Amino acid sequence: MWGFGAETLIYAAIFVSVLFLVEGIYLMVFGKSISLNNRINRRLDMMDKGVARQEVLEQLRKEMGQHLSSRKIPLYSIIAKKAQIANIAFKPQQLVMIMGVLSVVVYFSMTIGTGASFPIRLIVSPLMGMGAVYFWVNGKAKKRLGMMEEQLPDAIELMVRSLKVGHPFSSAIAAVAAESPDPIGTEFGVIADEAAYGGEITDSLQEMAERLDMQDLRFLAVVVGIQAKSGGNLAEILEGLASVIRSRFRLFRKVAAITAEAKFSGFFLSAFPILALIGMLITKPDFYDEVMETSMFVPAVIVVAFLLIINIVFMRVMTNIKV
Repeated sequence: MWGFGAETLIYAAIFVSVLFLVEGIYLMVFGKSISLNNRINRRLDMMDKGVARQEVLEQLRKEMGQHLSSRKIPLYSIIAKKAQIANIAFKPQQLVMIMGVLSVVVYFSMTIGTGASFPIRLIVSPLMGMGAVYFWVNGKAKKRLGMMEEQLPDAIELMVRSLKVGHPFSSAIAAVAAESPDPIGTEFGVIADEAAYGGEITDSLQEMAERLDMQDLRFLAVVVGIQAKSGGNLAEILEGLASVIRSRFRLFRKVAAITAEAKFSGFFLSAFPILALIGMLITKPDFYDEVMETSMFVPAVIVVAFLLIINIVFMRVMTNIKV
């Protein structure tokens, strides 16, 4: 029993270490060039370094479409959408290679740190390697999408101010690209560059909205598309849209604050039995020795696990409020 409790902690430590390893590799390869916290967006930074505007556009468009276009790679379809939203600079082949390397690292870590048999190591190591990459990509996607949602109302208001002083909509897009930090600065910079080379802004906005799977961007694309066909005061329409998006964002924050306690309670109630079991196995490894040999032990474990899964599902349903 002691081995089971200790090895569980070792598995958790290996998984966390692999997560940090993925982030370390990413930062080591790309450094600060892919950071979302820079005041100057990535597109402008590349142009300041002397890269031609057309080359910057080609590189950014390639990065923005490389993950969804590689969904046919075995197992890669699981993370392709998330990787696209996160705009991971790694190529799909590189991410698959990293999964393989991490699986090997996990395998040798389990060989050294645990007494797991060869079949267990062979099954668990790729699951941990792929799982670590998925969790890392998913975290990056959530962070980038959250920043986009927060920056969008300010970007639209900047477009409104530009339109009110008489600039065309293409110049308003270029103003957002020049004044906004990442991620929205580079995204709108690509649209501005495509417009400069003859592309349709409405098509570029729609493509960006679908690629990022972001409802507020869909609203923007629809508004601009309708105005382009039927006319009207675009500045006034966008001003109203910015107000609506900001109100929705404020409402989401309010709902998140109201449900924070319930979510924490749900998480605690779901995690506590597992943590208590691990703690019990570590402090008193022979606690279940007397009942393990009985015929009811395995059915009881299955029932408890089933009830725990139901608890997790219901807690998530109760705290997942749709707005």
